[in-house]
Amino acid sequence: MALDRLAAMRAFCRIIEVGSFSGAADSLSLAKTTISGQVLALETLLGVKLLHRTTRKVSSTPEGAAYYVRARAVIDDVDELEASTSQSRYVVRGRVRVEMASPVGIFFLIPALSNFASEFPEIRLDIGCSERVVDLVQEGVDCAIRAGMIMDQDLVSRAIGQMRFCFCASPTYLAGVGPIQSPAELPHHKHLGFKFPATDKRFIPTLTRGDESFTLDHQPSMYFNNGSATAAAAVAGLGIAFLPTAEAVPHFNTGALVRVLADWHMTSMPISIVYPYTRHLSARVRAFTDWVTTLMANDPLWSLSE
Repeated sequence: MALDRLAAMRAFCRIIEVGSFSGAADSLSLAKTTISGQVLALETLLGVKLLHRTTRKVSSTPEGAAYYVRARAVIDDVDELEASTSQSRYVVRGRVRVEMASPVGIFFLIPALSNFASEFPEIRLDIGCSERVVDLVQEGVDCAIRAGMIMDQDLVSRAIGQMRFCFCASPTYLAGVGPIQSPAELPHHKHLGFKFPATDKRFIPTLTRGDESFTLDHQPSMYFNNGSATAAAAVAGLGIAFLPTAEAVPHFNTGALVRVLADWHMTSMPISIVYPYTRHLSARVRAFTDWVTTLMANDPLWSLSE
């Protein structure tokens, strides 16, 4: 019997996604021996080993990991093509893999995902939240929500919002040092710094008020490369932190943190949706990006407008 290459690709991808032959067989409603035979035939056809198999786990070989990225994209495109020509062609379905900075995911996107799931029940989201800048093409990511200037010329970029920041500290810390009246006092305080994990470069905040400007460029007492870790350090009374306002608000509400120099404006960071020039923007990805764009535009903590 000739190999059904698409079925074999689907079986292989499912094994990678669930981590076992038995789990893949259950999700595809197939016998374990069937998908095992499909993958073996696929490896024979390709002339490479795609999977490492042990009694405890299954993992991809380097060749298998690279093959998965391309195979997953092919399967998603086929599924979308079939859906677009069927009676349910008006139903957007398929998998969307998206990466984003942790604060965007935790404090903006995830709380609203139930609305997205209700509006697009046939779209399966695969969400990554981290400070790592992923290679969208190499890692098979459909789109990303990124903070900061987009320098990669191989990406289509659309500005959708901004990440606002604020200075804050715990009441315990401020009780020991007294009120802070001016940015000029900040260099005399313990300052919790942030370094971008991808580049190890520090973020240097600038405060403005009318025509006045102050850049906090003195050496921090501690560095962090994760926003939540910085917030935890501030709550613990270790110093003054600059945090995304959306991340600080829950701590303001509980009294764990208070604003410092609230009448000064801190430079915000642009937020963009990006995707590769080389990738066709499918209906499912467009549905997600349009939904995120509208959601951010209507959120005063994240919108482009002041």
